Amino acid sequence: MKKYLPVCFLLMSLFSCTETSTKTSVTISPINNGKALQITGFDPAIINEISRDSSAKAWETLMAVYRMPADTSMRNLQPAQPGRYTVHNNIVVFTPDTAFSAQQTYFFRYYDFSAGGTLTDLIKSRSKPGTLHYTDLIFKQ
Repeated sequence: MKKYLPVCFLLMSLFSCTETSTKTSVTISPINNGKALQITGFDPAIINEISRDSSAKAWETLMAVYRMPADTSMRNLQPAQPGRYTVHNNIVVFTPDTAFSAQQTYFFRYYDFSAGGTLTDLIKSRSKPGTLHYTDLIFKQ
């Protein structure tokens, strides 16, 4: 067992040295009198890669808008709000197929595929490999 200790130490130090911080600062704001949602803060390389695919399903792998249910514990079961995603100068604009309701609360969920990607992240967060990390931003018209 003692002869494997230096190898384990070496592997742990390699994983911690290659760790990079890719913290994003994603923000949302309503535009066009509340008819669309402006999304900023994503890595331009990721946005440009996804914008090559015109289907909404490609966008929903990274981000999506949902109606907030009355029972907020059911938010993971909500279908994504259908709509169109467009990109201009690394800013994503989501325009729903059906206008946002004035009294309805919505949430914007974006996935951070880099979170939990290193061994150190998994140990610190006690996440399971393959677990998706996401953030919900709540908004109301």
